Amino acid sequence: MKKMDLNCIFHFAASHFLTKYHGKCENLHGHNYKLIVTISDTVKEDGMVIDFKIIKEKVNSLVIDILDHRHLNDIIDNPSAENVIVWVWDKLKDELPLKKLTIYETDDYYCEYYG
Repeated sequence: MKKMDLNCIFHFAASHFLTKYHGKCENLHGHNYKLIVTISDTVKEDGMVIDFKIIKEKVNSLVIDILDHRHLNDIIDNPSAENVIVWVWDKLKDELPLKKLTIYETDDYYCEYYG
């Protein structure tokens, strides 16, 4: 069987401030985040690695529905991009065959995590 990667893009908006940082980002502000979930597994007999619908359902219920239009400090301690992406990984790691997560705070700044 062939092994392949699937990538699914999700968006959420949230506010936060960094509690262990001294500079502009210690003040309350928000981002329109882009989350890319990369799945890696073998292609099954049905011709798919995993149904995109399953990925969408799991990511939406376990991550997006919790973080979207929320204040991240109420959910994640010191919610830097690095801490947010680890939180997301922990939510999804037992549900999907994750390879990598990528989170964009802006178009120019993003973080990748391989667990």
